Amino acid sequence: MDTDMRSSMQRLIQFFMRCITITFVVLFLVLPLYVILSEATGEGMSVFFRAVTHQETLQALTLTICTLFIILPLNILFGIAAAWTLTKYEFRGKSVLSALIDLPFSVPPVIAGFILILFLGRHGTLGFLLEKLDTQIIFAAPAVIVATLFVTFPFVARELVPLMQEQGVDEEQAAVSLGASAFQTFFHVTLPNIKWALFYGIILSTARAMGEFGAVSVVSGHIRGKTITLPLHIEILYNEYNFTAAFAVSSLLVTLAMSTLVVKEIVYWRSGKKQTRPTGGFLESPETPDL
Repeated sequence: MDTDMRSSMQRLIQFFMRCITITFVVLFLVLPLYVILSEATGEGMSVFFRAVTHQETLQALTLTICTLFIILPLNILFGIAAAWTLTKYEFRGKSVLSALIDLPFSVPPVIAGFILILFLGRHGTLGFLLEKLDTQIIFAAPAVIVATLFVTFPFVARELVPLMQEQGVDEEQAAVSLGASAFQTFFHVTLPNIKWALFYGIILSTARAMGEFGAVSVVSGHIRGKTITLPLHIEILYNEYNFTAAFAVSSLLVTLAMSTLVVKEIVYWRSGKKQTRPTGGFLESPETPDL
């Protein structure tokens, strides 16, 4: 009897938790997406296509994509270097370095934008040097790139560090003892073991870069056709009471975000299903899941 009561109670709790989850998803995700899509197409598809193909929309999309393609290689390079440093070596100040990498997670994006202005602005710490070089960063396209890089650079490192800590250094040491160089060890041993976590970090960086608003809004100057990204363009359209166009461009950004989510789920599924073995002749070991 007690067993039946416990089983019934567990089913009731499971049903209750499921209802709470579904309710939150519907209220805070499904309904807002439905509103965006319905408002975007409310005046007809011709108005929708005119909004998403407008010159300023295409310019904002171009800047967003260009910024993404610039910051991703830098994030990958920094993420791998930071994760390698934190997991493969012991040194004084390691905990401080780890905390500094997490700084963009704790600093509000708007504050990050002000920090960049104080550092790179005309009257900032490096302003005099940039002025001598006749280089403008703040209130120009480079400011968008720098701000986006600031808020996204921890993602790759934070995906790699726990995995590399769990894996340890045994496989790398075995490869080196068998005659592998540092580059061979990295590309044939380390990289295959961390590739899915690396992809996951790239996807998270991509999603954050496309949707970043606060830091970019502060440092961009809102110059039409030059420093406006998709989120800023949506704000401008909405403030101008061009609601249909704002929702149309929002649906474009939502589509990009949903595409990123689909890729994330594919990577997550493959990371759980795939099993790899380090190759290249330096090390033979049983197949183990990457994550």
